[in-house]
Amino acid sequence: MDLGTFSVSLAVKDIKASRAFYEKLGFTEIAGDESQNWLILRNGDAKIGLFQGMFPDNILTFNPLDVRGVQKALKAQGIALTLEADESTSGPAHATLIDPDGNGILLDQH
Repeated sequence: MDLGTFSVSLAVKDIKASRAFYEKLGFTEIAGDESQNWLILRNGDAKIGLFQGMFPDNILTFNPLDVRGVQKALKAQGIALTLEADESTSGPAHATLIDPDGNGILLDQH
């Protein structure tokens, strides 16, 4: 099962302060819109999403090429999803699940 690119989506309190901090660590903006309270930053292979006011906790994010295929494989293994992608459609979609420690996981096909 190919989960695709991995990143951490951070629920930040102040996107400007968070951006400035991560830029000091060598991250640069590759996507997003600070005026809409979200940015995607990269440093080498590491990606971080900064999201202000969009969700309460940090989320592990994977970008599979086929979220529906990953979803089917997870369900076949007995893993419960908290939100499922509509399997009767194609194209961009997402699904979510929670790990045993309560960490949110987003499977987001662009």
